[in-house]
Amino acid sequence: MTNPKFRESDTSLKKFDIAIANPMWNQPFDESIFEKDPFNRFESQGGTTSGKGDWAWLQHTVAILKDNGRATVVLDTGAVTRGSGSKNEDRERNIRKWFVEQDVVEGVILLPDNLFYNTTAAGIIIVLRKNKPKDRRGRITLVNASSEFKKGQPQNFIPQETIRRIADAFNAGQDVEGFVKVIAADEAAKNDFNLSPSRYVVQGATENGRLIKAVLADLKQLEEIEAALARELTPLLAKLAAMETQKTD
Repeated sequence: MTNPKFRESDTSLKKFDIAIANPMWNQPFDESIFEKDPFNRFESQGGTTSGKGDWAWLQHTVAILKDNGRATVVLDTGAVTRGSGSKNEDRERNIRKWFVEQDVVEGVILLPDNLFYNTTAAGIIIVLRKNKPKDRRGRITLVNASSEFKKGQPQNFIPQETIRRIADAFNAGQDVEGFVKVIAADEAAKNDFNLSPSRYVVQGATENGRLIKAVLADLKQLEEIEAALARELTPLLAKLAAMETQKTD
């Protein structure tokens, strides 16, 4: 961040068609170091963040993209939620606002828990794209892939065919119940620029879960069985209690 190696000059960064990054999550960010950034990565792109460096890395990534460039960045889930809903001014939320209003967020993919060696926390993939195709402009594709995994030792993993399913669903950019939700920029604004897929995609039946309707039906049946057993056992228990009383006397 302080000394980028891919540069054209002391004030100009080299541009790329595609960038892929997995920066340190929630890295402490000293804003004072970048008050006069020679590459103009921050103030021109929503302002300088504070506390966490996640959005600084995203600002850096956008700064190195060509006019039609694309990027994917893996971060902690907090990067797309922190500050939303707060009554106070929040710099991370303001930067998200800039990204949404500039229409460079193509989508966010929520990953399963326990995929990484250094943390059990879920991650996200933020997909950035300059100059989106017409059919994707003003839209953000959110994929909730939190259940798309298989158990492994010691980490969970996403099978190759499931990776393809997630990628195909993202590229299609169409709503899929319990899996994909495409929102407009104004919907993101109504939610105070919270871009977490779990906020918009409600999962129902999955390989590892059941529909709530079915669970409620089972609970009702269990309640009926419990009531029937209570009717049968109550008189028997009353007789046993009476016998105990007689023996005590």
